[in-house]
Amino acid sequence: MADIAKTLGNPQRLVLLGHMAQGELAVEQLAEMAQLSIANTSQHLQTLKRAGLVSARRQGKHMLYQLGNGPLAEVLAAMRNYAEFQRHALHQTLSQDFQPQQLEAITIAELQRRMREQAITLIDVRPEAEFAAAHIPGALNIPLTSLQAQIQQLPQQGIVAYCRDPYCISSTHAVELLLTHGLQAQRLIGGVPEWAKTGMPVAHGQEKAPQEGL
Repeated sequence: MADIAKTLGNPQRLVLLGHMAQGELAVEQLAEMAQLSIANTSQHLQTLKRAGLVSARRQGKHMLYQLGNGPLAEVLAAMRNYAEFQRHALHQTLSQDFQPQQLEAITIAELQRRMREQAITLIDVRPEAEFAAAHIPGALNIPLTSLQAQIQQLPQQGIVAYCRDPYCISSTHAVELLLTHGLQAQRLIGGVPEWAKTGMPVAHGQEKAPQEGL
């Protein structure tokens, strides 16, 4: 247990594992998404591989990495849950800064129901590289840094925003921004890993928004 904890006790490795929880990725993709050099990324991946936390396979000239066998996704989720528990003071601050309705969120199950009814506009506020690696089918990629410039193209209601996982604050910031502009929006509790756990397919690559509106 101590050896596993020591291997996981590195913020850069946790970032890499978080990205791989969304699907299989090449070293170059992981380096870009984690904002690390390829050499540094490779070193961390080898450490994770020796610990059995990731597996690798070669595809042409590229090495592809994914989470190793076992309940690693659950381990990462448990760590996030405990970190969230420790950040209780932050949650108190957020509850003071935002009105309850502004923090209203929907579950993956509710999202699936609404998507069947075609009653929402789903936006993924992660960076382009993360979106291209894996995203919820039908989502539009509008990174948080670009959201302000594209607000006029969004409908007035039925917007759902998501980012990496249940504790990613970017979707909360996105919803806050949309609400201040008079749009009706909610955040999704979860991201691609939680969506995939329900057995639903995951999309890859970029998706273009329609020419007239979104």
